[in-house]
Amino acid sequence: MKEEFQQWHSPHLDREMKMLVFGHSGQPIILFPTTTGRYYENKDFLMLESVKQFIENGSVQIFCPDSINELSWYNKEIHPAHRVKNHECYDKMLVHEIVEKIRWNTPSGKVALAGPSFGGFQAANFAFRHPEMVSHLMTMSGAFNIKSFLDGYYDENVYFNNPMDFVPDLNHPDIWKMKIVLGTSEWDILREDNVQFSQILHHKGINHWLDMRGEINHDWVLWRDMFPEYLSKI
Repeated sequence: MKEEFQQWHSPHLDREMKMLVFGHSGQPIILFPTTTGRYYENKDFLMLESVKQFIENGSVQIFCPDSINELSWYNKEIHPAHRVKNHECYDKMLVHEIVEKIRWNTPSGKVALAGPSFGGFQAANFAFRHPEMVSHLMTMSGAFNIKSFLDGYYDENVYFNNPMDFVPDLNHPDIWKMKIVLGTSEWDILREDNVQFSQILHHKGINHWLDMRGEINHDWVLWRDMFPEYLSKI
């Protein structure tokens, strides 16, 4: 399985960014880490190993960027407005420094997005903010509401980074073209978030798959089981 380490200075974040890239060709997939996880987290917890066959046969190429969640959503040392603005810079980095460079690796000009837990939030938030760039969305125990990270603060930037809020009002035609799976389980701590977000999509007539697994906890065992099945349907 081909693996490449990339590092560059991000002008949008004014910091060094790191990313691991797995594979040599195929549908580009951006796979986000959880919570304050780093670019190597999905490798360390064997998410890449679970989909090795798809990477080696050239079906997919997976990009694992670093997160800056410790500077944004999880940064209790700064005002909530600044937390959201830091994430806005991260979003711009994703668009201009990663997605615009890899989206034309496929004829559709679109990438797929995936992530477990808070990585599911990153994937869903980006997908619905930029649906013209996204063909597939695969969340595993994803979060879709970030209000609890902002100490009651709310402004326009919060709205446009909170899928539970802005997706009901969204009318971009490409949201109906995306292939979407919301993976969760009966014992998942984010089960209700997934059910609620599925209802939002249903009410908008957005076709999707709410994959409800059995009595399995919110953890890597669940996500390693989900990810290969989701890739098999791309």
